[in-house]
Amino acid sequence: MRRLLRRFAKSEAGTATIEFVILFPFIAMFLFGSIEIGVLKVRHVMLERAVDMSVRDLRLGTWNPPTHDELKEKICRLAAIIPSCLDVILIELRPVSTVTWAPLGTATNCVDRGEEVNPYTEFDGGQQNEMMLVRACVIVDPFFKSSELALELPQHDSDGGYALASVSAFVNEPN
Repeated sequence: MRRLLRRFAKSEAGTATIEFVILFPFIAMFLFGSIEIGVLKVRHVMLERAVDMSVRDLRLGTWNPPTHDELKEKICRLAAIIPSCLDVILIELRPVSTVTWAPLGTATNCVDRGEEVNPYTEFDGGQQNEMMLVRACVIVDPFFKSSELALELPQHDSDGGYALASVSAFVNEPN
């Protein structure tokens, strides 16, 4: 029996398995976190790009006056990577006072998918030579809901989605 135990103690079979078992959770967490942050950034970049391209059309006067639904559809069409965009986007368009330069509130209004009623946002096309501010907020789900990064993201609604926001400004051109 002693001989068998000595042989078992000297055996090095399975040492790689122990290292793998110790390191695998950290490597998997790093991999899933990298994918999560990559998907998050791609979605945010696409939202920023879509808002900027839509604001460019507004600035050039190709829409006169824009409607909420047209702007929403255009942003969603340009930000093709955001799933169910028309259902999860909320757009605010309002003039900025050049007298007081009152800032926007710090809290961005976003859709709460758990609620039946969406929050009210101002959508005012503005007048000639008036500075306008466009703010878009999209609620998206984490790519891996159980990843460490997804668990640390600030949840915006009861379904576990997080908010991506984009802000842009333009001046209405005179006719």
